[in-house]
Amino acid sequence: MIKYDIVIIGGGPAGLAAAIEAKNNGTDKVLIIERDRELGGILNQCIHNGFGLHEFNEELTGPEYAQKFINKVKELNIDYKLDTMVLDISKDKTVKAINKDEGFMVIKSEAVVLAMGCRERTRGAIRIPGTRPSGIFTAGTAQRFMNMEGYMVGKKVFILGSGDIGLIMARRLTLEGAEVIGVADIMPYPGGLTRNIVQCLDDFNIPLLLSHTVTDIKGKDRVSSITVARVDEKRMPIRGTEKIYDCDTLLLSVGLIPENELSESIDIKMNDITGGPIVNESMETNIDGIFACGNVLHVHDLVDYVTEESRRAGANASRYIKNRIKDNSDIIKTLAGKGIRYIIPNDIRPLNLNDNLNLFMRVDNIYEDVKLVVKYGKERLKEINKKYLTPGEMERIKIDTNKLDFSNINNITVEIEKRGE
Repeated sequence: MIKYDIVIIGGGPAGLAAAIEAKNNGTDKVLIIERDRELGGILNQCIHNGFGLHEFNEELTGPEYAQKFINKVKELNIDYKLDTMVLDISKDKTVKAINKDEGFMVIKSEAVVLAMGCRERTRGAIRIPGTRPSGIFTAGTAQRFMNMEGYMVGKKVFILGSGDIGLIMARRLTLEGAEVIGVADIMPYPGGLTRNIVQCLDDFNIPLLLSHTVTDIKGKDRVSSITVARVDEKRMPIRGTEKIYDCDTLLLSVGLIPENELSESIDIKMNDITGGPIVNESMETNIDGIFACGNVLHVHDLVDYVTEESRRAGANASRYIKNRIKDNSDIIKTLAGKGIRYIIPNDIRPLNLNDNLNLFMRVDNIYEDVKLVVKYGKERLKEINKKYLTPGEMERIKIDTNKLDFSNINNITVEIEKRGE
């Protein structure tokens, strides 16, 4: 049996940041387990820029951003295992893993950080009817083929879904000489960042069809055409609105799902909205000593926020094994009020808070000229004016905990109000 203080499952941006922070907080024996052939996770295939604006105050590509953390991991002599698959974790923090060089391993730890990231929703998940030809890819798979393996996935492409990866691939394909004939989204608003709508679609005159979806796929050996139709308020196709697009490739950017099979296997309580674990202010799940961070917890729009959140998980995992986390019965709930889909963290134990409490959230629709209102109990703690809110962009609210009297409240609520109310 191998023994470590903290085992981190996942060597992407979340796992790297958590490992570094745990080491910086005085924990010597830290292990990162990564199933891919190298550290860095999804960032390795994100060769576009736009990363690091918050974290480093400079614009980096995905590999450049990841490399800064990989260098630090090596500088701190943090152990890591590549091409290694975690098979099982238990409530006593025993991790079972396997790779081709060391075979089956049993690793005992004092704390575990879940940083497995997320996966893409596939055609089967959204049940598009039609034939089953080649030429249908998830956007992330197409991105890996092009940016890491050197394969061109198609020449005439349609993209379903306006998530950030799909938007970025619209630009990438265009720059490589493909014709992107359109992007459709079943929702009445885009799913990605506004900057990606502008830079990846508008700048290249690629049309965006909101409240539309693909209703049929044609082709024998390869995709030959797709049918796109407008949808109603219930997201059902409207007859008579169908339009056929000739193409050889269909990319799907229809959502991301946190990778939580391991989490669910040990009865970690899950959030129905995010698809990730329910966590407290220390990023700890309901299982004592098991923490979660990054896209395994909730899907982020900026890797800088993944880093911030994961540092908190790594630091608190280190505090946990030193018995510095206070587990008291006073728990304050964060409640998603009007217009808010979810808030992370879900539970707050006041004794573990420092000077600031960061709340991450997404809204449920597009809002203009509104304000985010933070209430604790019946008191209005904070109001933030917002010209524009969209579900595609995560919101963060920083609260000065010195202004809170936790003895008189049992919940903190965030909701949207019209300005002037």
